[in-house]
Amino acid sequence: MKLEFCEIKKSFGEKLVLDGVSFSAESGSAFGLLGRNGAGKTTSIRILMNVFPADGGQILLDGAPIDYKKVGFGYLPEERGLYPKKKIFDQLVYFAELHGMKKQDAASSVDKWLVRLGMSEYRDKRLDTLSKGNQQKIQLVTALAHDPDIVILDEPFSGLDPVNARLLKDVVREVICNGRLVIFSSHQMNYIEEFCDAIAILHGGNVVLSGDLGEIKHSYPRNRLTVRSRELEKLRAALPSDVTFESDGDGVSATLTLPSPDRKAELMSALTRSFDIDEIAVKEPSLNDIFVEYAS
Repeated sequence: MKLEFCEIKKSFGEKLVLDGVSFSAESGSAFGLLGRNGAGKTTSIRILMNVFPADGGQILLDGAPIDYKKVGFGYLPEERGLYPKKKIFDQLVYFAELHGMKKQDAASSVDKWLVRLGMSEYRDKRLDTLSKGNQQKIQLVTALAHDPDIVILDEPFSGLDPVNARLLKDVVREVICNGRLVIFSSHQMNYIEEFCDAIAILHGGNVVLSGDLGEIKHSYPRNRLTVRSRELEKLRAALPSDVTFESDGDGVSATLTLPSPDRKAELMSALTRSFDIDEIAVKEPSLNDIFVEYAS
């Protein structure tokens, strides 16, 4: 599947929220929809899910308008929307039925996901008896139990400890490998970098940067090297005068800035011949650096 936002516009009263937003995402990979609070991410998601219409433009799936009777959506919202006093299993089945599943199929799927997420023991508990992290896992079941075509995850790792975060990562990878189209919206850039092949950054209702994340990083000047060595001070003293040395503060790693990227191969070769180097590589900007640059 290929999802395309084509010049989407949306206003609320006199406030223009989306001003010709365009980007594309494909199934079998994850797409990161990024932006500061108020940039238009939630509005874009709600238009995609047909909560309300756009004022202009169109959203296409494989080149045609989305048929919402045939295309299933799974949504994990940042704010939890389940019933705290209701039994977990009953409401999960209810939500799966709302997405068109027969009750028996819904019950089977819910049980499967509860097992997968290590939550079977809470099957007959009330939601408000669970920890924040376990509530997040239950919320995830509502997004996946009906086997949607498009999965939208808004801050999916919020409140999770490292063990549960790893479990959720494994589940998300499975969903991606099963050919679903997965959209991430998060301020945790490390997770976006880990999962997403492509991104779009919204700022003020406009897409200010979009495309393949690897290509975006590669487009930056490649004149910086990261180096790790126990001989860092000796290495520093041997550097050419036009190479800037900046310690990373741990005593064994530093960033070297060259006047030209054409010099990096020569310098890398010289350093590895002369010193005990544990690691040396081109230092690309982090997604956090890119986000700050484009969303500020």
